[in-house]
Amino acid sequence: MAVIREAAERTERTERTQSMERVERVEQADGGGAGAGRTAHLHTSALHGSLEDEALSSMNFLNEIAQRFPDAVSFAPGRPFEGFWDTSLVHDYLRRFERYLREDKGFDEDQVRRTLLQYGRTKGIVHELVARHLEVDEGIVADPEAVVVTVGCQEAMFLVLRALRSDERDVVLTVSPRYVGLTGAAALVDMPVLEVDGGPRGVDLESLTAVVRDARARGLRPRACYLVTDFSNPSGVSLDLETRHALLDLAEREDLLLLEDNPYGYFSADGVRLPTLKALDERRRVIYLGSFAKTGLPGARIGYVVADQSVADAGGSVGPLADQLSKIKSMVTVNTSPIAQAVIGGKLLAHGCDLYGANEREIAVYRGNLERLLAGLERHFPPGGGSGVRWNVPRGGFFLVVTVPFEADEKLLETSARDYGVLWTPMCYFSSDPGAARQIRLSYSLVTGAQIDLGLERFAALVTQRLG
Repeated sequence: MAVIREAAERTERTERTQSMERVERVEQADGGGAGAGRTAHLHTSALHGSLEDEALSSMNFLNEIAQRFPDAVSFAPGRPFEGFWDTSLVHDYLRRFERYLREDKGFDEDQVRRTLLQYGRTKGIVHELVARHLEVDEGIVADPEAVVVTVGCQEAMFLVLRALRSDERDVVLTVSPRYVGLTGAAALVDMPVLEVDGGPRGVDLESLTAVVRDARARGLRPRACYLVTDFSNPSGVSLDLETRHALLDLAEREDLLLLEDNPYGYFSADGVRLPTLKALDERRRVIYLGSFAKTGLPGARIGYVVADQSVADAGGSVGPLADQLSKIKSMVTVNTSPIAQAVIGGKLLAHGCDLYGANEREIAVYRGNLERLLAGLERHFPPGGGSGVRWNVPRGGFFLVVTVPFEADEKLLETSARDYGVLWTPMCYFSSDPGAARQIRLSYSLVTGAQIDLGLERFAALVTQRLG
């Protein structure tokens, strides 16, 4: 640890010196007056307000800490397990998709090459396979024309919020603790975010109703409520079946859209699978946000949105909301990489569009990691042991939340990484609730069993030191 600490201190001194030199060069250039060679000097206060948003800054800080302390055991990133990856499969999936184009779609060789290598259809080229996959795995019956294939789920969020944000009265709601990707996307489109209490059932329906009605009383327009129904990020909490039905009824009663994000629903630790809101949705209240980052390949950066709500345009034509989202997409990313789509399409075809079956090994890893993490926490912080440390017990997914009897902020995270060699994520990134200041998120998806054991030993040492 001393070696790591000394190296970090040297790095910090070097970075401070370089930063001071850069500032001096800028000041010298600015002091030279107008004319050739003057360096432009900008400040974030003169740029878009989202650049000073805490949601964007927090992710940069986490990445910086991880880079500075690469030997630390990291419970920070919510990334999928890497142990089963095989680059040769990428080629297999591409060839499988090519065969699909020839045999199922009847394309000739020119059409195959053009589909894979030319600018593509804005709404995507694997929309039919996505719709088939949703019916096989989730029981969601979706019109392929209501599907927009996006650059990850993050673009899907951005497109939806951009479309829903008509003027300064429009707001989006999100369950607290909230996912920073949603709040970051909302900041980019200047859409305020109102927090709704989560609670043990995933969403407090009384709180949701109160927030909607209070917003309207203040002249605001609540357009939608974003939530992760299964094993949410960051809390790991899921909505029970009764709450799902009640939430859909509330959305109809309050004339509210629901933005359902489902990246972790495949990874149940107890084998219980509940229907998604979209599968239960009979009134088109749900816009479904999906991703193949956890179930396919994160490097492909393929997500999608199912937006089947009817929209009438100025000319009187009626079509799905997906058509309007594709207009925005055409000005943002033009289209999603056809080659990346083909890789995911090939994987879907190779597994009969059944990604539950395709992820059996990963599901087993996450289940084992959760069991090992829970057992380790109980071993280091036994009930009644006086540590004041407690945690929730999710039914699956990638995350759980630990509550500690002291502030768990960025300063402590840096101490944890530098002096104890363990990384985690402060829950204050995800909630404005005062209680979040003493909570941390532990992600167990990317680590091995041995790393879990070592990381918990280091974390326990940090807790012991903080308790004196």
